[in-house]
Amino acid sequence: MEDRSGNNAAREGVSAELEAATRRLMAALDGLENAVERRRDADRDESELATRIQALGIDRSRLADELDGALVKARRLERASREVSHRLDAAIGTMRAVLDVGEES
Repeated sequence: MEDRSGNNAAREGVSAELEAATRRLMAALDGLENAVERRRDADRDESELATRIQALGIDRSRLADELDGALVKARRLERASREVSHRLDAAIGTMRAVLDVGEES
């Protein structure tokens, strides 16, 4: 009987070791699953960030083009304003000259 109780004790020891190893393996697999999920989230976040950066680059290019167009338009308006101012000055000068001639007569 001692032989059988010794075998039972050995089996129980092996069984306990297997259970402990199984628990460690399950914990390691859970940790691996969590690490994979975190990596997927990080990759997804990185992809979203890259998409946002690309969209910002497109917006920047569009805004730069609009700014260039606005600057060109502003320069044209400035030139036109100067031309109108010169013409008004000339017209006022002409009117004054005409009025001065009319007063002299």
